[in-house]
Amino acid sequence: MAKILVCDDSAFMRMMLKKVLIEQGHEIVGEAGDGMEAVAQYEKLQPELVTMDITMPKMDGIEAVRRIHELNPVARIVMVTALGQKAIITDALRAGAADFIVKPFDPEKVASIVKKVLDLDAV
Repeated sequence: MAKILVCDDSAFMRMMLKKVLIEQGHEIVGEAGDGMEAVAQYEKLQPELVTMDITMPKMDGIEAVRRIHELNPVARIVMVTALGQKAIITDALRAGAADFIVKPFDPEKVASIVKKVLDLDAV
């Protein structure tokens, strides 16, 4: 299973997503509460996958995705978004995100998206 960095400004959302991912057998190697911390943690931890909230303080998730892709053009990032942010999701995908998860989390949907994104290089 994968080493994952969980980024969300809500400690509750990080906890919920971590619980889902750990139950699926993944290892949470770190977490970040804002975009700047997300980029720093990515650089330090080199996770196999990042979950990135779009709306965060200091630096939003889309800018954090751009910066992570400057560090590693093949970084695997899954955006985490609330319902009704379709235009923002498009921006996130253009910035380099591989896919997105919608809050509230459906564990089966999280599992299938994470598996799909991790399998991208296996295709």
